[in-house]
Amino acid sequence: MSLPSRLDRLLSRAEELRHMLSTAPGADIGALSKELAELEPLVEKYAEYRAAERARDEAQAMLADPEMHELAEAEWLSQKERVPALEHEIRIMLLPLDAADERSAILEIRPAAGGDEAGLFAAELFRAYQRYSEGRGWRFEVLDYDENELGGIKGATAEVAGRGVFARLKYESGVHRVQRVPTTETQGRIHTSTVTVAVLPEAEEVDVQIEDKDLRIDTYRASGAGGQHVNKTDSAVRITHMPSGIVVAMQEEKSQHKNRAKAMKILRARLYEQQRNAVDQARAADRRSQVGTGDRSERIRTYNFPQGRVTDHRIGLTLHKIDRVMLGDFDDVFDALIAEDQAARLAAEAA
Repeated sequence: MSLPSRLDRLLSRAEELRHMLSTAPGADIGALSKELAELEPLVEKYAEYRAAERARDEAQAMLADPEMHELAEAEWLSQKERVPALEHEIRIMLLPLDAADERSAILEIRPAAGGDEAGLFAAELFRAYQRYSEGRGWRFEVLDYDENELGGIKGATAEVAGRGVFARLKYESGVHRVQRVPTTETQGRIHTSTVTVAVLPEAEEVDVQIEDKDLRIDTYRASGAGGQHVNKTDSAVRITHMPSGIVVAMQEEKSQHKNRAKAMKILRARLYEQQRNAVDQARAADRRSQVGTGDRSERIRTYNFPQGRVTDHRIGLTLHKIDRVMLGDFDDVFDALIAEDQAARLAAEAA
């Protein structure tokens, strides 16, 4: 179907929805309003596109008038560039959405290779994501933070809540490599360490059916930093989902009930992601056209401190602003990844 035909059909649907909302007494107002709200930005962009087309054509017609030629030419050149730019924006808006894009996300970070240095960098990267989230007005709630003696982490998990969180953070899943001289290095040698990041769309209870009979729940006494309750009450919780083998342990809270609720939130997210991965594998051709696979084993980015650069290997992007990135300034990276993904999907549609 041609672009104008698709847009005309969507315009007709928007008009139909407006009519139903104003005249149908028994209509599902919530569902209709939601559908209309999703169409409105596209309707507005299409109106802008049609107006630019008309302005371009009117300016072109005026080129023959000697008195208006100079003014008309400037307008014609301006609109001639604007029309294809607006068409590109519309084509991007028409791309199929990831059903999870608007969701909040569960962020997990673990040190991989590199010992203490990996744990220190994992903690720094976790704080960088926290700063980024707070800068966008998202709620960043630490669910689990397992700190070691040097101030690094053995692992950390957070819930990042807000609209469109997963759409921007989802490309972060994979292996992040750091190259720098560790504070413990006495001879000034550069070490290479890695951490793994996983970003999971947050799942609702309706998304994943979890049967009580499929769960084994163990309680035990928390260990490590944690206050007076440590080793005094069985507040820590370990949940094993037996069909999948997924295990989630939580000891951040003093309350066993709160630890269980947090562990279930993470378990739902992991099971939901497992379901999504199964669908992605069934659409392998589509998956290959996207930026990265979301696989934790895929090396996606290098943070080179001596050279002050951050390189994303998937799209060949290098930024010489590592200090800013580690303060949470990720937008240049995320925008480039999103643009590359959109370009790949547009090319796949055109093929």
